[in-house]
Amino acid sequence: MELVLRKYGNSTVAVLPPAVLRELNLAAGQTMTLGTTAEGDIVLSPRHKYTLADLIAQCDPKAPPPADLALWDAARPVGGEVW
Repeated sequence: MELVLRKYGNSTVAVLPPAVLRELNLAAGQTMTLGTTAEGDIVLSPRHKYTLADLIAQCDPKAPPPADLALWDAARPVGGEVW
């Protein structure tokens, strides 16, 4: 399929025909991410909405704490902190 890029204000747009939108299950106003491959191909994917469970699942509970966190643990109170 061939697409024609069109000027829309200060942007350039690619118009996707309704048949392509239906086939890809896309709709106007949907948020997508746009990327490219090393070969120059364009990759368009739906934006992933992360849940707290998704983010926690990526964490390693056995990983050592960051080095700069030790500085916080060793810091003395400088104001009205209650320890």
